[in-house]
Amino acid sequence: MRCSRFSRAVCLVPFVAWLLLPWVAGCDSDEDAITIPPSTANQPLRPDHVSDDEDSSVQSKIQITSSLFGKLPDGREVKKFTLSNGTIEVEIMEFGATILSIKAPDKNGKLANVMLGFPALEGYLARHPYFGATIGRYANRIAHGKFTLQGKTYQLATNNGPHHLHGGEKGFDHVLWASRLEPAEENHAGISFTYTSEHGEEGYPGTLSAMVIYTLNTNNELSMQFVAQTDKTTIVNMTNHAYFNLAGAGNGTILNHQLTIHADRYLPVDDTLIPTGKLAPVEGTPFDFRTSHAIGERISQLAGEPGGYDHCFVLNAPENAEDLPLAARLVDPKSGRVLEILTSQPGLQFYSGNFLDEKPVNGGFAKHGGLCLEAQHFPDSPNHKEFPSVVLGPRGNYDELIVYRFSVIGDNQEEKTEP
Repeated sequence: MRCSRFSRAVCLVPFVAWLLLPWVAGCDSDEDAITIPPSTANQPLRPDHVSDDEDSSVQSKIQITSSLFGKLPDGREVKKFTLSNGTIEVEIMEFGATILSIKAPDKNGKLANVMLGFPALEGYLARHPYFGATIGRYANRIAHGKFTLQGKTYQLATNNGPHHLHGGEKGFDHVLWASRLEPAEENHAGISFTYTSEHGEEGYPGTLSAMVIYTLNTNNELSMQFVAQTDKTTIVNMTNHAYFNLAGAGNGTILNHQLTIHADRYLPVDDTLIPTGKLAPVEGTPFDFRTSHAIGERISQLAGEPGGYDHCFVLNAPENAEDLPLAARLVDPKSGRVLEILTSQPGLQFYSGNFLDEKPVNGGFAKHGGLCLEAQHFPDSPNHKEFPSVVLGPRGNYDELIVYRFSVIGDNQEEKTEP
């Protein structure tokens, strides 16, 4: 856990107790799932002061409601939660622990949904572009679906040409998670989702108990804490696969969005998007987003089909180890909406929506109609010892944090509007 580093109050004792609970193999129902611990949700990054003796039952400024979003083919119900702080509104469902929408105001106060997705559950049941979903066990690609761990070679599902992508044929995006409201505070409230991935699922070793905690606060920050523990050494790399268009979903492309990524290096890839193993400098390349650039400014310089960005950036280490680093800043100059992404993860996958093609299975969105900024570990890390480790053992805790912070351009923060 990173209590001091991220300046958040986390209750370690209940969390450790959860990790020591007996493992449940072959559970298909919520009743059989591992018990959810008391809240480990992060506090707001800039919380208002609350005295220690203040009544813990104080009414939260975050409103949460729930409703039925649909039913799976086997009849199980899928619940949707709506979180609102009076400025932004977030919808999240149990299937795939998926963010359905985020409504944020523009510089004139007009709300719009800035996330790509489907209007009904049926769209998410098909093999879609992972709109808003929790990704696991392993986000991104593993070459040929193979890796060696403790002298044993494992073969995963190959669902992206010859490679393994986003957890396989049935990753975390395509399972029903158990949900629970987290204890609310005055300035933040959230929901936790849990899923037990059995040993051998999609070829992965170990029974993995995974949790995602979504927290909305009064600072217009949506945080996602990814927690996991295993009974056998395995690999883990979780993220969220949100597609953003700050002009509003379906409102043109993201090519005029201005992007900054705090990364001096990126991972070159081969023709099948597997990293070569090199950490290349961004300087002098179309991958240099250390200062703000329009996404469409240099995208034509990228070779191959369908063309565009689909690369992992090596995030710079923070100057202060206690801080949660700012990874990226995205601005839509026309609407004035701003998205900042802060994370504990070492990498950021920037994907410019290259495979969107207006087909119904892809939500009807056009090429470059949205983009992804997925904070995660590096692709194919199990096959590159020089990359940050993604190995998790029975005595270890997987604990990563991603924060989406929304705002608008101020009068003294004008951004250039043309590439």
